Amino acid sequence: MTQSTPIHGHCEARFENVRRIFSENLENGTDLGAGVAFTLNGQLVVDLWGGLLEPESDREWQRDTLVNLYSTTKGMLSICIQQLVERGQLDLDAPVSQYWPEFSAANKAEIPVRQLLCHQAGLPAVRKPLDTSVLYDWKAFTSALAEEEPWWEPGTRHGYHAITFGHLVGEVLRRISGQSVGEFFRENVAGPLDADFQIGVPDEDHGRISRLHGQVIAGAKSSSSRKIPDALKAFMRDMADPSTMTGGAFNNPRIPPDAVNSPEWRRAEIPAANGHGTARALARIYGALSVGGEVDGVRILESESIDRAITVQAEGPDAVLGGLPMRFGQGFMLRSMIMPLSPSPRSFGHPGAGGSLGMADPDQGVGFGYTPNKMQMGLVGGAGAFAMLKAFFEAL
Repeated sequence: MTQSTPIHGHCEARFENVRRIFSENLENGTDLGAGVAFTLNGQLVVDLWGGLLEPESDREWQRDTLVNLYSTTKGMLSICIQQLVERGQLDLDAPVSQYWPEFSAANKAEIPVRQLLCHQAGLPAVRKPLDTSVLYDWKAFTSALAEEEPWWEPGTRHGYHAITFGHLVGEVLRRISGQSVGEFFRENVAGPLDADFQIGVPDEDHGRISRLHGQVIAGAKSSSSRKIPDALKAFMRDMADPSTMTGGAFNNPRIPPDAVNSPEWRRAEIPAANGHGTARALARIYGALSVGGEVDGVRILESESIDRAITVQAEGPDAVLGGLPMRFGQGFMLRSMIMPLSPSPRSFGHPGAGGSLGMADPDQGVGFGYTPNKMQMGLVGGAGAFAMLKAFFEAL
């Protein structure tokens, strides 16, 4: 990457340090191609994109380039669930089995929906080995989860449900609404806000998707020059073994190295891991949440629903992520020492493996989205995103 590689879009002058960091990340190889966007009080004040789609290519990132955002997708599903609560169709304290009767198997009849949203249900992994094809078969995956026994007594611990979150929460949504997660999200969130984010991408849009480059924990071995925290060491050790709870959470079904770039992955609905979108879309959606749930006359949530969704439900050592200290609301990750989204304690959002991030600061009216195509080190967001967030809030 050279300084001649153009940066496109606009950035208000007071946020010039955001542009500088974004440009430097492209020049020094932290990013290959990426987009970053901020809204302030509902208005788009930073909207930048640049870099390349491939390492050995001159094809540039475009304004409408999409990229897989891994777990950043979880925040989108969480908005949909809160909409069902608003409509009176879902009671978070009701048993999951009230909406999904088959879920009551294996001593799960009393697990409330709330515990699915805050990763307390004890179902981060399936013990029975699953073929990769199950990733793309909604019925097969949800049936396996309905049969599964919790790994811990539900409600007594929390552990990140890396892949299963989307199918557990998504099946509740499907049973209530009669729609798939992708359909519901498009009709009730992305469509009304004109936000370019999809869960299950039709073939006609595959041509504008950038490949992801690198692996989920890329960079771990090359980090030997600095001390790796014990929690991360434990996570990396267990993640490599699919027979462990952590390994199963990320690798059962096994996700082949380049699966994320395949047509099958892009078409499927994997609501914990395969949303595709732009930084502008993330900033637009979280920007609406940052100003009480309505922007440009479009309301996606009531302010009371947002307050409910970001109330702490679980915090402390995470049973899946090597004991990392996590804080969860109802589907959203909350600001913490290891995820310093903004100076405001009520900031929230969701990161994705490799460095993508969407967040809202309801105290300062800020929405944010960052969408890189080169995998970065970090379990709760990459250094690139946090550097630009810091620069933005310093400029406010």
